[in-house]
Amino acid sequence: MTANLLDFDLEGLAVFCEGLGEKRFRATQLFRWIHQRGASDFDQMSDLAKSLREKLKNTAHIAALPVLTQHISADGTIKWLFDVGDGNAVESVFIPEDDRGTLCVSSQAGCAVGCRFCSTGHQGFSRNLSTAEILAQLWFAEHFLRKHLNTEERVISNVVMMGMGEPLQNYSALVPALKAMLDDHGYGLSRRRVTVSTSGVVPMIDRLAQDCPVALAVSLHAPNDGLRDVLVPLNRKYPIDELLQACERYLAHAPRDFITFEYCMLDGVNDQPEHARQLIELVQRHGHQGLRCKFNLIPFNPFPASGLHRSPQARVQEFAKTLLDAGIVTTVRKTRGDDIDAACGQLAGDVRDRTRVQERMSTQRQAQEQVIRFTPLSSSSASAKDPSQ
Repeated sequence: MTANLLDFDLEGLAVFCEGLGEKRFRATQLFRWIHQRGASDFDQMSDLAKSLREKLKNTAHIAALPVLTQHISADGTIKWLFDVGDGNAVESVFIPEDDRGTLCVSSQAGCAVGCRFCSTGHQGFSRNLSTAEILAQLWFAEHFLRKHLNTEERVISNVVMMGMGEPLQNYSALVPALKAMLDDHGYGLSRRRVTVSTSGVVPMIDRLAQDCPVALAVSLHAPNDGLRDVLVPLNRKYPIDELLQACERYLAHAPRDFITFEYCMLDGVNDQPEHARQLIELVQRHGHQGLRCKFNLIPFNPFPASGLHRSPQARVQEFAKTLLDAGIVTTVRKTRGDDIDAACGQLAGDVRDRTRVQERMSTQRQAQEQVIRFTPLSSSSASAKDPSQ
């Protein structure tokens, strides 16, 4: 079997080329052809020696993921469904803005975290993606968009690892992909413009800080452990205080001077004034003068299996105002691509349900329905207790 060269960052490609008896500078040339020019045919690579091109034909290939479907939203958002084999598929979404183009990339087929409000989590986990399968999403999207928009300029300026899966649970494949995105011989993206979103895998947050620090977004979604245990089950392993301590440590290495906290607004669950006050107290008690952070309030995108509803817009705005009045930078995410199910929390693809997760989560939902309904808490108990107790 030949090697898919999308599986390598530049250092890995240099090692591969050395194994062919070639000097390291050949890897740089090859890397540019693949990522900057989108070449997949070695005969196109005119500045490579013919002998190297022949070696590559016998030992390597450059393979994109087959595109199963493409949907273009009325707002210009584009969603692709990619085939990753064995009945599994992953989705990527391009979100155009006036000043940037953002690609949302998947890291796993399915997801094992099982967040209550995320449609991907309700489908269960199939497998990790390889580095090649992660990078292939960017490789395809960038070069498709250049043709689609009839430009030779770079189209994708930002990448967010916010598609299907928990990126930090696929760490060994994630980091080479990030390095290829950042490499000036590859996509040349700024560390500030590449974001890894995590539900809170604390040990891997610390590793990422050392290995490849990029912008970090944390899926928080609750101000106390009792509620977050239900909404984000990983919290039972890495509770909020432990997670925020990891965020403090990450800031010492981060390209941005703040952590982004994502907070999905769920009607009657986590959107009450008391929850906003608890978030303020939570942030203020971490760091020397409070944890440097930004909150991104996300309108929930309903799907039938969730049993949840979107918070009214007026309540979202009032929640945001409470945080802003406390000096916390807060934005409300603009929903994009919801007419093609490309909005936050909607990515699901056609992944097979290998774990009977829908049946299990339905049972859990019935048992937990009362747990996640809001009951006012006193400030002293906010950080530790389940809101139903």
